[in-house]
Amino acid sequence: MKVEKKAFGSAGSTLYVIENDNGLILEVTDFGARVVRLLVPTKSGELTNIVLGFADEESYREHDTYFGATIGRVAGRLAKGQFKGHSAVQHFDQNEGLNTLHGGADSFEVKRWQTDIIETSSDVKVVFSYTSPDGENGFKGNLSAKVTYTFSNENEWRLDYEGETDHETLYNPTNHVYFNLSGSLAQPIDNHSLYVAAEHYGVIDDESLPTGELRAVTGTAFDFTAQPGRVLKDGFSQSDQQVALVSGYDHPFLLAAPSLLQTQVRLTEPQTGISLEMRTTSPAVVIYTTNIGQKQFTMFGETVSHHSGITLETQVLPDAVNHEGFGNIVLNPGETFKATTIFSIY
Repeated sequence: MKVEKKAFGSAGSTLYVIENDNGLILEVTDFGARVVRLLVPTKSGELTNIVLGFADEESYREHDTYFGATIGRVAGRLAKGQFKGHSAVQHFDQNEGLNTLHGGADSFEVKRWQTDIIETSSDVKVVFSYTSPDGENGFKGNLSAKVTYTFSNENEWRLDYEGETDHETLYNPTNHVYFNLSGSLAQPIDNHSLYVAAEHYGVIDDESLPTGELRAVTGTAFDFTAQPGRVLKDGFSQSDQQVALVSGYDHPFLLAAPSLLQTQVRLTEPQTGISLEMRTTSPAVVIYTTNIGQKQFTMFGETVSHHSGITLETQVLPDAVNHEGFGNIVLNPGETFKATTIFSIY
């Protein structure tokens, strides 16, 4: 294992390049506590990047700051940007119409996180810490957030989230990583095969807010339960109103058995032979298929466009405070939030 430290653009952020003993390379930065690149070998032995990201901080700020970033305080959308707590109604920054998206404007994804590096013979840990002050984007309480990235010789990227607060607040973090296993970020993910251990998905409305309905996946474009997986273009081509609504997927899936001992998601690309498996303690995963229409970005010399990546955003179901049975995202003083997600590369 080895780790190298570099400047990440000219704005003062830092890039950490971690290489394991198998030659896999993980690049992360303190700007947004984000993953930038993950280089893995194809079946022919050539190293290729399998995540979407930009070459410097300035490019994220110019195009899209969510790529690969830690998201908080609350991932996804909060309807009408408010929460009725025990003491009073809390009003949050409404940065998408009347709703709050990913914690509001200029949230976790653009903060420069404090960073500590822990090296051993079998892994490297990058410990990112950030204190979100009371009132930031309307959220009550000083929130101490921490996410630890561990990259190991087992070809695993592990994310451990922690959070503590001094006042009742909301906390539902995730990582907004986009995967593309094709060997070229310019290639759409249509030929990727996807398995998701989820019997229900969350229906959304025309604002991409959950309606509160958890619908069975059986017989729908959202059924990815068959082993070894279903080709994504098969789902894209289905005559399904929910798929048509966002020109792809932007939906939460309720995981049947969250556990670090059992695979909940498997993503495979036939040409490169690269497979990715995900295990998590979180009850849900939001799958988004880069539904950007005619919009395009250039990343490391490649043009990224519609359906160029797929996110696996582990979390409690979005907008949980407004839907009975969606789970608890309220964090109180004296409590410690913990969640873990592991991505294994094969």
